[in-house]
Amino acid sequence: MLRTGVRLLALALCVSAGGDFDWTKNEKTSFYYGTFPTGFSWGVGSSAYQTEGAWNTDGKGMSIWDVFAHKKGKISSNETGDSSCEGYYKFKDDINLMKEMKLNHYRFSVSWPRILPSGLRSEHVNEKGIRYYSDLIDLLLNSKITPVVTLYHWDLPQVLQEKYGGWQNASMVGYFNEFANLCFERFGNRVKHWITFNNPWSISVEGYETGEHAPGLRMRGSGAYKAAHHIIKAHAKVWHTYDMKWRSKQKGLIGISLSADWGEPVDVSNQRDVEAAERYIHFYLGWFATPLFHGDYPAVMKEYIGRKSGQQGLGASRLPVFSPQEKSYIRGTVDFLGLGHYTTRYVTQKNYPSSFGDSYFADRDLAELVDPKWPDPGSEWLYSVPWGFRRLLNFVKTQYGNPMIYVTENGVSEKMPCTDLCDDWRMQYFREYINELLKAVRDGVNVKGYTAWSLLDGFEWDEGFSERFGLYFVDFRNKNKPRFPKASVQFYKRIISSNGFPSQREVESWKRKAVETCSSSNQLLAADPLIGHMEMVTEIVVPTICTLCILLSAVFFMFLLRRRL
Repeated sequence: MLRTGVRLLALALCVSAGGDFDWTKNEKTSFYYGTFPTGFSWGVGSSAYQTEGAWNTDGKGMSIWDVFAHKKGKISSNETGDSSCEGYYKFKDDINLMKEMKLNHYRFSVSWPRILPSGLRSEHVNEKGIRYYSDLIDLLLNSKITPVVTLYHWDLPQVLQEKYGGWQNASMVGYFNEFANLCFERFGNRVKHWITFNNPWSISVEGYETGEHAPGLRMRGSGAYKAAHHIIKAHAKVWHTYDMKWRSKQKGLIGISLSADWGEPVDVSNQRDVEAAERYIHFYLGWFATPLFHGDYPAVMKEYIGRKSGQQGLGASRLPVFSPQEKSYIRGTVDFLGLGHYTTRYVTQKNYPSSFGDSYFADRDLAELVDPKWPDPGSEWLYSVPWGFRRLLNFVKTQYGNPMIYVTENGVSEKMPCTDLCDDWRMQYFREYINELLKAVRDGVNVKGYTAWSLLDGFEWDEGFSERFGLYFVDFRNKNKPRFPKASVQFYKRIISSNGFPSQREVESWKRKAVETCSSSNQLLAADPLIGHMEMVTEIVVPTICTLCILLSAVFFMFLLRRRL
């Protein structure tokens, strides 16, 4: 859930114009009390590198994130996911937490190098890794929790990066298909919901354009487009493989999880702002969704990147081209669309001259802006703007023929050393965002499920453990990695049990009861020896040192005065 830092400007805003999507219809309506359709699925999510730990255990191979995180200066405080939440050893405990919450589904990812250490099936299949995921799936099903399995959540086998250049190389399409086919073979009799890639925007831009994420390459203006091109083709190949070989036997669905912020025009009466906002979404969501639904890149991407490539003296566009056969092959290869969403930006036109150089960001010719009144409890990029969620869902409905949607990520972080488990801001975020989702369902958007991100605090990529998205607090300083429920656990649990927001009186009582419950969790957390030590340092040692500093300063000041007198 992280993205490239973009310089954000605060702006006083005005809103109200055109295209297939009705930009003028921004209904910021009051809270809606009602419930979701029967059968709506509620879940939580995680990913292998962020939670499993056991980075070099039981035959697992190295991933690009294992290597990247061990390089000094790449991760906040030089932290790594080597042990993380120790989910590899504690998955039974974590499933018990899910059972208590009465979850319908659990989204997790399979670590490619854990089951294929070199990335290649022909070289070695790690049966211990297979057994781990098989046991996890079996226990979920025995607990009446549906497994939703992501095949690629960023942890490419390091061998494939070193030998072939990772997603810059077209050979990854075939290697990924072999890996996916192994997963279908071993787990497909029990798994019916597959996600090929999680947030390919981040894989491409942060992995191959800015270098903030593994593998850390800075190939400005070309690397991201090339990686994305191969990822789109890899997704389509996996979909066709499943369709031809496995679908009739296993009766499963193949989707992809695309993350997207909403982009709202600064001035909806200004056509240039409307076009900039639409361009923002097409360069973000449409980059991947449009080829998979319609067979080619968005026209605006082809136009802008092609023109800028020409201005830079290049003989061809930096955006790769699909052949007619490839367009036919990739079109319609989505059984469901996974949608990750966290925040919103205001967007306005901004021209970048060709002299600015090759850059995905400059190719868009726009500026992103935020309203200083928007709450921002944690990650610097994450502002709470609930109404943008409904707008995005209706945009997807309009652009892509109202596909089946599962919300695969939605949540909010905190960025503080605080160990208070009464996370008011997260309860407010879930209340408002899930309510906008309910309004979108009432608008006719075909949403079948919602996944809160995330079950546990985890390793937040280049931010390490400094940002926490979890419903459960994890004490990373304790080698046992104990979990403690935040107030949002009880709050989300009540949304699930009510399948929405049945009445004002009931919903208003949820937060109060959740805060009461979290008080006992705070006592348990304080009883943890390491947390107790942290609190002692904060409450006793730090004030004592400050007092000593003040006294020493006073003595030194008096000494100087005496000398002057």
